[in-house]
Amino acid sequence: MAIEKVIVLDDELIIRKSLEAQLRKKKYLVASAGTIAEAEALLAKDDFDLMFVDMRLPDGEGVSLLERLSQMPSRPMVLMMTGYGTIESAVKCMRLGASDYILKPFSVEQIEVALQRAEEKSQLERLTQFYSQETPGGGSPEMELIGESPAMLSLKTMIRKVAATGATVLIYGENGTGKELVAHEIWRLSPKSASPYIKVNCAAISETLIESEFFGHEKGSFTGATDRREGRFELANNGTILLDEISEIPPRLQAKLLRVLQEREFERVGGNRTIQVDVRVLATTNRDLMAAVQKGDFREDLYYRLNVFPLSVPPLREREGDVMLLAQNFLENFQRKHGIRPGGFAKSAIAAIRSHEWPGNVRELQNTIERAVILSEDGKPIESSLLGISGKAAKKAAASSRKLAAV
Repeated sequence: MAIEKVIVLDDELIIRKSLEAQLRKKKYLVASAGTIAEAEALLAKDDFDLMFVDMRLPDGEGVSLLERLSQMPSRPMVLMMTGYGTIESAVKCMRLGASDYILKPFSVEQIEVALQRAEEKSQLERLTQFYSQETPGGGSPEMELIGESPAMLSLKTMIRKVAATGATVLIYGENGTGKELVAHEIWRLSPKSASPYIKVNCAAISETLIESEFFGHEKGSFTGATDRREGRFELANNGTILLDEISEIPPRLQAKLLRVLQEREFERVGGNRTIQVDVRVLATTNRDLMAAVQKGDFREDLYYRLNVFPLSVPPLREREGDVMLLAQNFLENFQRKHGIRPGGFAKSAIAAIRSHEWPGNVRELQNTIERAVILSEDGKPIESSLLGISGKAAKKAAASSRKLAAV
C-alpha cells in the first residue's frame, strides 16, 4: 500500500469522525484537524501521504491551503470536499493539483472509490519515478528472444506454459545467455503483463543496502534515510518482480526473503508495520544453487521455494542454426542505431561467426557485431578482420571460409 498516513481536515465534527473511522478500518494512520492552522501544524511535524480538505474552513478557504501545498517539493495528495460544488471551483482545484473533488454529502462507497483512485495514482507516480531512474526506456530489453533451434523452440514452449500461471520460476543459465530476456517474456505473456514489472540486480547492490532496496525503509531508520522509501517488493505489488542473480543475496537476508515468498508480507527497515503484497517472483542464477546449498552458502528451504518451476537457458554453442539468425538481427539493429550501412557479412565473417565457440554467449555475439558495424564502411561487406576474433577460432574461420568459397 503506497498511502499510509492521512489527514482529515474538516470543521464539521460528524463528518471528520465518520471519515476517520472509515479510514482506520482500512488500516490507515489518521490525524484530524478542524482548521487550516491545525493541519499545517500536523504537516510541520510529520510527512503525510493524503489529505481530505474541506473547501470552507473557519480560518480560510481550503483551496488556499491546496495552493500552498502545490509549491512544496514533497507534498501529500489532496482530495477536496465541498457542499457547494461548482464547475469553476472543481476546475481550479484540479489545476492546483487536487487528485479528486468530492461533493457532500458523500457515501461510504464514494470514499472507497476515491481512495482506490488515490492509491492507483500514488503507485503510478512511484513506478514512473522508479522507471525514469532505473531504466530510461521503461525497462524493455534491447533484444528479442530469437531462435529457431530445437533447444530454443523447446524453451519457448515452456515459457508459454508457465507464463499463464502464477508459479515462481527459477531461470538457470550461463552469463550472457539471455536469462533476463526469458524473464521478460514470461511477464509479457502473463496475465500480469499490464501490471508492474520490477527488476532487482542482486549482484549490483551492496550488502548494506540490499534489505532497504528489497523492503524499503522508514524515515530516520539509518543515516541518510531522510524520507520514507518503498522497496522493490512494494513497488511490484499486484505485478511481477525479477530477482536477477539470486545466488548473490547475503545469508542474513535469505530468511527474510523466504518469509516474503511464503507469507507475502514484510516490514520496512526501521518499521514495525506489516505490509502485505501480491507479487509473482521470477529469479535468475548462473550458479548451481544446489551445490551452493550443500556448501552452506544458500538456504535449502529458500532454494525449494524458488525452484517451483526451473527453466534452463541453453548456451549459444548448443543452439546450432541460431548464431547467424542472431548475428543478422544484431546487424540490422546496429545499422539503424549507428547510421552505418555495411553490405552484409562477407563469407569470411560468416565462417568466423559460425566457427567461434562464443564463451560469452549471446552477449558476446551482440558486442562483436556492434563493434564490427562501427568499424565498417557503407556498402562494403563486413570481413572477419572486423570481428576481432583471433587464435583458434580465427584458424577455424579461415578453413571454413575456404570451404565456403569452394562451394
